[in-house]
Amino acid sequence: MTEAILLVGGQGSRLRPLTSHTPKPLLPVAGVPFLAHQLARAAAAGVTRVIFATSYLAELFEPYFGDGARFGLRLEYETEAEPLGTGGAIRNAARRLRCGPDEPVLVFNGDILSGLDIAALREGHRASGAAVTLHLTRVPDPRAFGLVPTDADGRVLAFLEKPESPEQIVTDQINAGCYVFTRSVIDRIAAGRVVSVERETFPGLLASGVPVRGVVDDTYWLDLGTPAAFVKGSADLVRGIVSSPALPGPVGDALVLPGARVHPGAALGGGTVVGEGAEIADGSVIEGSVVLPGARIAAGARVRRSVIGRYAVVGTDSTLDAVVVGDGAKVGAGNELPSGIRVGCGVTLAPEAVRLSAAPTPCAAPSLAALSGVPHMRSA
Repeated sequence: MTEAILLVGGQGSRLRPLTSHTPKPLLPVAGVPFLAHQLARAAAAGVTRVIFATSYLAELFEPYFGDGARFGLRLEYETEAEPLGTGGAIRNAARRLRCGPDEPVLVFNGDILSGLDIAALREGHRASGAAVTLHLTRVPDPRAFGLVPTDADGRVLAFLEKPESPEQIVTDQINAGCYVFTRSVIDRIAAGRVVSVERETFPGLLASGVPVRGVVDDTYWLDLGTPAAFVKGSADLVRGIVSSPALPGPVGDALVLPGARVHPGAALGGGTVVGEGAEIADGSVIEGSVVLPGARIAAGARVRRSVIGRYAVVGTDSTLDAVVVGDGAKVGAGNELPSGIRVGCGVTLAPEAVRLSAAPTPCAAPSLAALSGVPHMRSA
């Protein structure tokens, strides 16, 4: 297998505001755009040409990755005028494939971090004679996923929708987002319309009696589609829990990129990444977080399991726990932001605007009369 299609057209809406101006696959994960990790692993498996199937903010991919020479690959780009779904995107990108009808083509999603042995998946596909081979993984709670049961020989038996009751959970195996297609199968996908491989292509192959194979792999697997998963994936790469040839530094508790400034009195840990040009002030504690380029963390701030956007500011003595701060946002001093909070791009939170505990000083506010438009009544 020398060719691959990389699906990078999604909007990444679950990660907003981070993806408001940056496609999800281009967000820095462990110091580099996530696709750098994907491309490095593909090249290590013997892939030489990769076609990007782009749609959302498609114009941003080629300026960064170019022709792929620095990754040891030949990269090409195919953009959908309108989103075509997974199957439609694969079919649209296939016009650039050069391989013959019986050759294998790797297809993978641009937001999955895994330890899968891609070369072994390819070789197993060749030997099996299957039309498509799917990477499957097991999850503790499969209720949020479509299920993919297989027989003892690895042949896929069905593609089931998300279970709605315990009785419908017939397996803990799910589609892990990486496939090997025989080229001729891709060519049979309808062109020019929305097609889902999960709901249309794969079930259609089964209904026609075409063999579809599933390989259950228990190595590391993570969908980076949520803020919590995004932070975890980055930290796991930095700490070496999952490996990548693209990691731009040694494995450890933190990764500080060139041009970043970290005060000796600051504490970094848990796989934290500090991007280029970012500043971490004295007395701040950053744990398991991603601080994007140009961001500033003021003295005494506590940031845990959070993402701080480009050129965002976290004020003195603020506390953030599992928070997303958008690009250019400013979190004023003394704020306490609990898990799940997302601060939009360019938003400014006044000092002590959001608290879980009583503020150390009284808040300044307009008079009640000014707020209500009615003269303020005072007791005699």
